[in-house]
Amino acid sequence: MRTSGLGLPGDALEFLDKKGYAELYPPQAESVGAGLLEGKSVLVSAPTASGKTLIAMLAIMACISRGAGKAIYLSPLRALASEKRAEFGELAGGGVGGVRPTVAVSTGDYDAREAALEAADIIVLTNERMDSLMRHRPAWMSRVGLVISDEIHLIGDADRGPALEMAIAHALSAKSPPQVLGLSATVSNAGEIAEWLGAELVESSWRPVPLAEGVYDGGSVHMADGSTLDVESSIRGPAVDIGVGAVADGGQALVFANTRPLSMSMATKASTAVEPMLSREAAARLKDASDRIVRENERTEAVKTLADLVKKGVAFHHAGLSQPCRSVVEEEFRGGAIRLVTATPTLAAGVNLPARRVVISSLMRFDMRRGMAPISVLDYKQMSGRAGRPQYDDRGEAIIVPGNAGSEMASGYIGAEPEPVESQMLNARAMRIHTLGLLVIRAALKRSQITDFFMGTLAGRQLSKSEIDREVGSALRVLAKKGMVSSRGAGAAARHIASDLGRLVSELYLDPDTATEFLELLDMASDKRDHTLGLVHAIAECGEFYPKAMPRERDRENAEGLLDEHGGELVYEVYSNEIAKSTLALNAWVCEETESSIAAAHGVESGDLHRMRERAAWIAHCLARIAAHEGKTGLASEADELERRLAYGIRRELIDLTRVRGVGRVRARELYRAGYRDRKSLAGADARKVGRISSMGKRVAEAIIAQAGQAGARRR
Repeated sequence: MRTSGLGLPGDALEFLDKKGYAELYPPQAESVGAGLLEGKSVLVSAPTASGKTLIAMLAIMACISRGAGKAIYLSPLRALASEKRAEFGELAGGGVGGVRPTVAVSTGDYDAREAALEAADIIVLTNERMDSLMRHRPAWMSRVGLVISDEIHLIGDADRGPALEMAIAHALSAKSPPQVLGLSATVSNAGEIAEWLGAELVESSWRPVPLAEGVYDGGSVHMADGSTLDVESSIRGPAVDIGVGAVADGGQALVFANTRPLSMSMATKASTAVEPMLSREAAARLKDASDRIVRENERTEAVKTLADLVKKGVAFHHAGLSQPCRSVVEEEFRGGAIRLVTATPTLAAGVNLPARRVVISSLMRFDMRRGMAPISVLDYKQMSGRAGRPQYDDRGEAIIVPGNAGSEMASGYIGAEPEPVESQMLNARAMRIHTLGLLVIRAALKRSQITDFFMGTLAGRQLSKSEIDREVGSALRVLAKKGMVSSRGAGAAARHIASDLGRLVSELYLDPDTATEFLELLDMASDKRDHTLGLVHAIAECGEFYPKAMPRERDRENAEGLLDEHGGELVYEVYSNEIAKSTLALNAWVCEETESSIAAAHGVESGDLHRMRERAAWIAHCLARIAAHEGKTGLASEADELERRLAYGIRRELIDLTRVRGVGRVRARELYRAGYRDRKSLAGADARKVGRISSMGKRVAEAIIAQAGQAGARRR
């Protein structure tokens, strides 16, 4: 099917033509045939790289051209949400049916009410942001005509699945339900999910590049089609050797390692073999890329190692790297200059980086609940699905190096059917969070009405009504005990209502258990002294905080020193073995230590620190709101200050200076040392003098001084 025959407006077709979309892939054509462009709900279950992004784009174009309302795109990851904003921004530039759609993205600040979303035609949200927005009941939500859920199979994720399931359930239960487009990996119960969505099912095994799968055993790779690949063995190890073999044949390789240190070690081993294969042009380009990495990031050991490897045509990729580092690696791998990337499995779910050959170096992965455990078939499919670059490779190759797992177990993954998606809604944490959320959205409800709503989730299709009702009753009892829900009436006729505290907790998107812990903390704390370490510790220990970093032996020594120096800031007694590495890193951050020193002292890399401080700042904001609600004004003020300190990485005395746009932690400290202690002193400063601070320059100084003056005027 050609895109020119889709019946879309001329400007939309022109956009598709410019992007090179002349002919639809089979899953795309089947989606159109299922009524995608007429507003019918569709579930697409298909392999990686089968064209699901274009299916989403077509649905958005059709929604806008029909005047059906706003389109919401749900992304599982914040980084992917930013990518989608850029993609849809291109669509906005060309227009659809004479309309130039506006695009907005919102991925954090769970209790924020954002005006930009009201005006936008295309809204990109994370699953959690969508769920949290529902609790604020924005009027524009009734004007949504299309909801797209990318990676809808993540409903089966124990931690993040319930938020997505509830967001979709709310959409399905609206007075005028929107069209729903679910984009899923290949799963075994796609039909069940489609029935839940009320959607047409498009199920396809088609790939743009054929996939050949095999298992390494005894110096050779035995492919499922009966062929054999010889491996030139070396001391680098089979996984690296297999990856290097693809590079030697003119391709690129993606090698998955189950830990970050292993990914770095493998990349280092591969570099000596890959570097001699680089062309002069590629080497020059990679020298520039390496310089960018050094220039745009603090020089942690990981950054220095990465910059050195990139020059040799090799890189590692994991969540510990900063976003600028990851972006350079992704850009140069897509461009063909980097020939081999080693990565942790998180890349398989989050980034589209196809390679001719994918090597899976282990079938085991550490799980917080189970320890080391075999990966799922779905995880294997996600990784192997990266094999084969459309328009470059005749076929993709996915090769398992089984290690201790054995070749028989490894062979079982090839051709296996992925696990069914199972609802995670009925765990106690999810039920108390989402029962409270439902009472905030829909006001006074009987228990039977709450149960009926949950019967409209995927859990309602997979579990009995009695099981769901039992969990609803348990959640209501817990919430009532916490003072977050009250009842009016008795027995089956009783209506359950969220209290003011319950409403606040839900709108903050906090687990009621965490809110209770914070209330206990506030009761124990004095309203008149500094609690920085105590609050940081409470934040790092709560369930909402991640990534949690487990302590090493040397961290316990650091914790003892920290307690000796700042023990008076604790709210309750804490022993050194209870101080997590996360607490040490966050405390160092608000004491203005550099990213490189934090990485060296505490083993927390830039990417992890970025997520930690972002998450911690949000939790500090929640704590401040709860403290204010309870009338603890001193603690509310302290938590509010801590939010800013965590966001900027500053001591308390720099808070006022960072309220000036363009002044971050480094510039604020330089200004403070030069005698500019707050906005008032900066507002009347001489631009030439300020410009000489750290070679800031007169133009930048003038802008900062003007900002300080405006901020000071607003404050007065």
